Amino acid sequence: MIIKENEFIPLEILLELYKSVGWAAYTNDPEKLEEAFENSTYIISAWEEGSLIGLVRGLCDQVSINFIQDILIHPQWSRKGVGTKLMKTILNKYKNVRKHLLLADDEEKLSYFYESLGFKNTRKIINNASINAYLIMNTN
Repeated sequence: MIIKENEFIPLEILLELYKSVGWAAYTNDPEKLEEAFENSTYIISAWEEGSLIGLVRGLCDQVSINFIQDILIHPQWSRKGVGTKLMKTILNKYKNVRKHLLLADDEEKLSYFYESLGFKNTRKIINNASINAYLIMNTN
């Protein structure tokens, strides 16, 4: 597996990966996906024999916040360490950033994965922790 940082990925290849995981919100509007990638702070991609097998992208101010927007792994490469490698690459790259944040679907396997990397689900933080997650989601 080869990890690449901020290397241009053709839209057709991105769409193949997003379609493989069923993320239609992205594949239904390819121009928006392309714009999102152009405006991302980082894109870390994983490749095997010339094929894109996973990626993580996000926005980071390099001081206080690292927002991980997308992490996706081609289903054929799921549970083979690709996601862990990508996430550890980002967490190491921005190890001095105060907060790392991501929003994810409510699936047990996702909770297990993120918690194995040290993330805490805000629903599970107790004892008067002074953290809340708020979201406005435009579905247009």
